[in-house]
Formats: sequence, C-alpha cells, structure tokens
Amino acid sequence: MAALITGAGGGIGLYMAKKLSDTGYDIIITGRNEERLKALSAELKTKTKIIPADLSKKEECIRLYNETKWNNVEILINNAGFGEFAAFSEGDLENELNMIDLNIKAVHILMKLFLEDFVKKDSGYILNVGSLAAFPPGPMMATYYGTKSYVYKLTLSVREELRRSGSRVYCGVLCPGPVATGFNSRAGVKFATKGIDPKYCGEYAIEKMFKKKAVIIPGKTEKLLPFLIHLTPVSLQAAACFEFQKKKDGK
Repeated sequence: MAALITGAGGGIGLYMAKKLSDTGYDIIITGRNEERLKALSAELKTKTKIIPADLSKKEECIRLYNETKWNNVEILINNAGFGEFAAFSEGDLENELNMIDLNIKAVHILMKLFLEDFVKKDSGYILNVGSLAAFPPGPMMATYYGTKSYVYKLTLSVREELRRSGSRVYCGVLCPGPVATGFNSRAGVKFATKGIDPKYCGEYAIEKMFKKKAVIIPGKTEKLLPFLIHLTPVSLQAAACFEFQKKKDGK
C-alpha cells in the first residue's frame, strides 16, 4: 500500500512522509522542489516515488492522479499550500489567485478523484491540511484564512456524507496553529508566538488519522481556540485577530 503526500519537500509533509514510511507504507511524494524530494527519499525506509509537480495548475493535479492511481494508494494527504501577509487591498492579485489554486483547487481535485476510488473499494484515508485559521476571520491574511475555511468545511461535509452512506473511508482535517516551517518566510511574516515543532505536528497528525479523528489540532492550548471562537461574536473575533496580526512583521 502507498501514501501520497503533497508538499512533502519540507515542514509537516516531510515528517508525515517519514512517519508513514516507518509504519511500512510505500511513499509517493510531490512538490515543486525536486532536490528536496530527492533528499527526503534518501531518508525513507520504504519504496519511494518522486513526482515533481506544480499543483496550482489543474492539469498537474490530474497528471499526478493519473500517474499514481495504479500504485495502490491507500492514503492521500493534501498538505501543499502557502499564505501571504498583507491587507487585502494591497496584496498581489496573481499571488492570491495562485494561493487559491493551490490551497483550494488542488485539494478539491485530488480529494474528489481519489475519493471516487476509495469509495469503490470501501477503504482509504484522506487527510487535508487546514489550519486554526479556518475558524476566525483573518484580517491581514484574508485570502489564506478563506482558503483554510474552505478546506475545513469541505472536509467535514464530505466526512458526514461518508458516514451517512456507511462508508469505511476516512476523511479528516489537520488544523495546527503556527508551525516552525518555511511557510513563515513565504508568507512574509514572523509569528508573534513560537511555532510548534513540525516533527511533532506531522507525527501527531498521522497518529490521530489512524484513530479516525475528524479534526486534528496539535497542542493543548491550540485545542481551546475553536471552542473560544464559537463563544465570541464574529465582530470581536475579527478585531482580536487584527490586533494579533499587527504583532507580526510583514513584508
């Protein structure tokens, strides 16, 4: 059996690939940086397939599916994504559209294609990487927060459909807070709080995935945030988030 991990060249994806390889799964890794993928491949214990791809492009997502659908894929992890720190009126439109293509469209396409196969065989795992950003409004990172809200709601909606149909296919979403990865530099931001260790986050995610947890939130403090948000008026959520974002160093 094989596990396909997107955005596996570093951060959470890298450690999820290692954890799954240690568990005995063959690994299929994809991303834009082929050298990073080769370096990761050399560290894995099981058979590894490298497929360089730019998943912000629809045709690349479909190519990835077509090149892997015969590899007995049992696990799909949609991990690729990025963010940007800027007021919506000042952000770069092309960068925002690219973010939507990668954070939303790629997740949607791969999830749909593989889910059809998983449902037919009545087995498989789909883990989508969201964020705590899925829960509140996100001024100064509005597009990113919007994309993660989509991933969160799509995942839980499909999960309920699967439950209602009696399917044994798993569908869950990982919602970490800030993680110490390359995400920060690409987003042009320095988080006000120290990010959690990506190794801990990746390994925790895989452990909870196998336990079929719906929403996976690493960290004790982070687990409280969705609960507190639901108790807070949305206007206050937006104001508090804006104040928190001001503590970050933008571009």
